[in-house]
Amino acid sequence: MILLSFGTRPEYIKFKPLMEQMKGRIDYKTLFTGQHVDLVSNKTDYRINIKDGNNRLDSIVSSIMDSVDFSGCSAVMVQGDTTSAYAVALSAFHHRVPIIHLEAGLRTYNLEHPYPEEANRQMIARIAALHLCPTELSRQLLVDERLLGKMEVVGNTVLDNLVNIKTSNKNKILVTMHRRENHALIEEWFMKINDLAKQYSEYEFRLPIHPNPAVRKSVGILKNVDVVEPMCYNELVDYLSQCSFVITDSGGIQEESAFLRKPCLVCRKDTGRKEGMGNFSLLCEDPDSLAKQFDQLSLLKMSGPCPYGDGTASEKIIRILQDENNYSS
Repeated sequence: MILLSFGTRPEYIKFKPLMEQMKGRIDYKTLFTGQHVDLVSNKTDYRINIKDGNNRLDSIVSSIMDSVDFSGCSAVMVQGDTTSAYAVALSAFHHRVPIIHLEAGLRTYNLEHPYPEEANRQMIARIAALHLCPTELSRQLLVDERLLGKMEVVGNTVLDNLVNIKTSNKNKILVTMHRRENHALIEEWFMKINDLAKQYSEYEFRLPIHPNPAVRKSVGILKNVDVVEPMCYNELVDYLSQCSFVITDSGGIQEESAFLRKPCLVCRKDTGRKEGMGNFSLLCEDPDSLAKQFDQLSLLKMSGPCPYGDGTASEKIIRILQDENNYSS
């Protein structure tokens, strides 16, 4: 039995198509680590309650360590680079349970961008037995790091959710902003986004507001933006499929926008998803660059296949797990 561990909405969304494919084929149970209580379904086999402490990241790690029962687990699968993914992986390593890392090999090699995710994914990689890489570049980076474990290129499972989604190009722009490294500049980002929405008033700018207080405190700045509460995933995908452009600091939306061929402005100092840069997306490193970079979005070629996968990652992973009996039995 494989234990699938997730604690945030993005992790759940990337596990969802894989769980659908695993039903009746590979035995699994789910562990919800409680990092985003208000964003993730309650339908899980096991739950961990994150205790409050002086430091949120410390609280996540300390709440998870020694809280997971690995009895009967042939392997533990963690996704991406959250602190809860790292804590579960470390605990599994201490119990000598093999670790499968979904979305392995993303790198910026800058521990501040993204923080703390870059450190988390590097540390998970050091102890993983099976690396499920979204791209050939991510696999090669792991090879260059001389890591142990088997490495497979499968694409990103989030794209499996988008197969057969019909797209259009309406006067809509999806905006999301939530990353920890942007919190200190959130007022500046919001002011520039608001100015952009005023300049391009023919577009509807919609921003689903993240529940983090550091983001919500500045929401009043967005006078020209349609600010809404967090959208359910299907609603978000529907809006994404209709929009003309995307402004985001989300890695998942960067992948989804490429698959749906929506020009995307990535508001970060760096990104581990470099494969689509200059073709499907552009990097906007600071708020002052927003207007200039946005003007360049319409010039993107959007040519060739999506660099992050073809929508069949889950099926590829099932075949790999079935071949690796020591993980799936």
